[in-house]
Amino acid sequence: MNPSPMNPAFPPLTLALYQPDIPQNAGTILRMCACLGFGAAIIEPAGFPVSDRHFRRAGMDYLDHVAIARYASFSAFDAARRASGARLILLSTKASLAYTAFRFEPGDILLLGRESAGAPPEVHSSADARLAIPLRAGMRSLNVAVAAAMVAGEAARQIGLARQRAAGES
Repeated sequence: MNPSPMNPAFPPLTLALYQPDIPQNAGTILRMCACLGFGAAIIEPAGFPVSDRHFRRAGMDYLDHVAIARYASFSAFDAARRASGARLILLSTKASLAYTAFRFEPGDILLLGRESAGAPPEVHSSADARLAIPLRAGMRSLNVAVAAAMVAGEAARQIGLARQRAAGES
């Protein structure tokens, strides 16, 4: 995995799922990656088999249009990510910086934690930035697929993905 903005063969953004629990959410996120040309990564262990019917149902036939990098552990993922030079941007309810106040760059990897437990401290400490979606007082979190779409949409807007596609670039 080398999502370098210097190499157009690689995606403008990558969404990485840390030990996803819910196959429907993972399928929805991977479908978004396929439709928008984003990269995708799954950091094991997942709470479901990839062949799970709910996973395939949510992703439908779109899963055939996204390259999904799989990593046996966070340390394997992080080593590959560091070797590529990509920034790791963790979405977390524990972060204090709003995603709308952050400057995204081509090649960024947006990491989403487990639906049931978020991301552990070692993942937080490895991130180059930790971002939150500001919520109303008393609200805990959004669905992970909704959060992924919101932040990926803002990142794509900032890096000019729509302008590139309109101009015929990939």
